[in-house]
Amino acid sequence: MTGDHQTLALLLFSVFIAVTLAITTWVSRRRRGSTEEFYAGGRLFSPMENGFAIAGDYMSAASFLGISGLIALFGYDGLLYSVGFLVAWLIVLFLVAELVRNCGSFTLADVVAARMRERPVRLAAGAASVTVSVLYLVAQMVGAGSLVALLVGGAGQQARTWMVIGVGALMVVYVAFGGMRATTWIQVVKAVLLMGGAVALTVLVLVRFHGDINELLNTAAERSGHGRNFLAPGLKYGGDWTSRLDFISLGIALVLGTAGLPHILSRFYTVPTARSARRSVVWSIGLIGGFYLMTIVLGFGAAAVLGSDAVRASNTAGNTAVPLLALDLGGGAGSTGGTVLFAVVAAVAFATILAVVAGITLASSASVAHDLYASLRRPRDTAQDAQRAEVAVARIAAVAVGAVAIGLALLAQDLNVAFLVGLAFAVAASANLPVLLFTLFWRRFTTRGAVWSVYGGLMPAITLVVLSPVVSGSPEALFPGLDFAVFPLDNPGVVSIPLGFLMGWLGTVLSPEAADEARHAETEVRALTGAGAA
Repeated sequence: MTGDHQTLALLLFSVFIAVTLAITTWVSRRRRGSTEEFYAGGRLFSPMENGFAIAGDYMSAASFLGISGLIALFGYDGLLYSVGFLVAWLIVLFLVAELVRNCGSFTLADVVAARMRERPVRLAAGAASVTVSVLYLVAQMVGAGSLVALLVGGAGQQARTWMVIGVGALMVVYVAFGGMRATTWIQVVKAVLLMGGAVALTVLVLVRFHGDINELLNTAAERSGHGRNFLAPGLKYGGDWTSRLDFISLGIALVLGTAGLPHILSRFYTVPTARSARRSVVWSIGLIGGFYLMTIVLGFGAAAVLGSDAVRASNTAGNTAVPLLALDLGGGAGSTGGTVLFAVVAAVAFATILAVVAGITLASSASVAHDLYASLRRPRDTAQDAQRAEVAVARIAAVAVGAVAIGLALLAQDLNVAFLVGLAFAVAASANLPVLLFTLFWRRFTTRGAVWSVYGGLMPAITLVVLSPVVSGSPEALFPGLDFAVFPLDNPGVVSIPLGFLMGWLGTVLSPEAADEARHAETEVRALTGAGAA
């Protein structure tokens, strides 16, 4: 990239960082130090505000950079991510949003603990939530590294490393000082910026092809190097039975994973009532649906305007397709329009990463403090002192989680960010979703069943990822020089998700204790009516 690109993009980066730090400072002066304020922003957000924040939390670097890049490289097969990410919200809307808001206070473990023995289920659910959050964070960090590598002209590993560390440091500041209130407003601002940037690019792509979608698709197919196969299933997931099964596994993970993501579930606690939570989801579905339709246009637009080979040459995983498309649509390298549009898109992508990592870090630190720490400490303090201690632990946990995510992101810099998010979704669907649905809808469900369900989905999912081609045995793996890949699929969802449900059922039927009928009845009434909800 030219010096003009770098200067303008860095200036816009700086403006966004200054605005978000100002929001964080303003919020930190108003905070009361309570867990409700830190974890849920005082539950004062309106459905529209929370809907924008959910959309800002969900429309991540994987969406803006990764999905469009996959479509630009693999055509039809890349559409699975757009469709899966959107369809998943129907499960959230109809099965999860209101019930979770009524049953819990801050985390997934609150819902399960409402009718189970607290310590074992909080430890299990907290560990699973932290694992999912770290995997999701890694994807955002990789996106940040790809972005800065493009911005500074592929200046190498050092620039990418410092970008990842910088994003990690900023997310810790947002969470530690601003809590949920600052994180929410950052996500709202980011959602507006991202939708505006996506609309502008989509309009420019359509104008380039005179509004003719057929011409856009045909040109994309011609310049992809794959001809008509680019517009048909099978380019990425149709080679053999392994790739087809991987396709099914990924689809299941994407559709089921959203309802188990800790940072999405925590957003339902920031509104005052369950009805507000449901209305928040309706707002978010409208925004997210429109956005994912635009990623399809951007992906095929990148293939048609740039060509798949040019996208791959810039970044083998396709993570830089959208910024390169913006540069060309604005007039090309060296033009004022190209410089401005590239810088704006790069800044929006950077804003996207910062906002999402802040939300994920907050959710993971909440799990550490509210579930793990609160379960292990001895209740000697007063309620107010206990809340202050818990918030302090959450801030320390934000630093620790950030450090782990930075380390893993530096290992995974050559993987597609949408693919990395697919792994996080698979783990969420395996460990969190089964225990959540069993708790809400199965009267006989027991504490042993809950613990077995979480670990029975979490441990196989992580083990299968470690033993898959993602980690070793292929040139694109985390450790390309090693080969201990014995599991043939990239995504473990097709195996680990059923195991999560199976272990929950098995743990329940083998449990020596019967389910607490009274607590289940109380939880059911609370879930359906909101009586006694926080």
